[in-house]
Amino acid sequence: MWYRFVQFIFNIIFTIIYRFEVIGRENIPKDGPVLLASNHVSLLDPPLVGTASTRPVHFMAKEELFTFPLGPIYKSLGAFPVKRGASDRQAIKTALSILKNNLCLGIFPEGTRSKDGKLGPAEPGALTFAYKTGATVIPTAVLGSNLSTRKSFWPKIKVVFGEPLSFKDEKLNKEQIDEKGRELMQNIGMLLEKYKI
Repeated sequence: MWYRFVQFIFNIIFTIIYRFEVIGRENIPKDGPVLLASNHVSLLDPPLVGTASTRPVHFMAKEELFTFPLGPIYKSLGAFPVKRGASDRQAIKTALSILKNNLCLGIFPEGTRSKDGKLGPAEPGALTFAYKTGATVIPTAVLGSNLSTRKSFWPKIKVVFGEPLSFKDEKLNKEQIDEKGRELMQNIGMLLEKYKI
């Protein structure tokens, strides 16, 4: 209920301030494990994707964001910290547990925010979570969230959920998983181009 309340409030705020538009919600499965994989150019991206989603999203986010006073709020909404630049076993365990419990995990496969707004490559093994759990991967594009490059006083922001990519019943090696990562980024790139503002 808390998540839905915050989602409702953010939807109103984003709609008024950013003319918020969501495309492709029907591509998110109603049940089963789901991985929302999005581009990342702004600190607005997690709340935008979380607000747009039909299901509560558990975000993996850098541990620096979990300091007081916002840290407890992020945790109450299902987010959990990850140590960047190291193999964080606890974060990996948490992410796998979320998917194994048929919930929705949100990640930014590039690993960090893009400084120039251009789409970068996926981190090696970015889709390992999906492969290990059989989760459906939804390529997700956020457009217009980098407000430093806005072209008008009243900017428009879109979140687009693309066609699902499935790992179910596939047996892949590391190179093939990385190839799936490249396919994912290509899908996100196509969404950014098709729905560009």
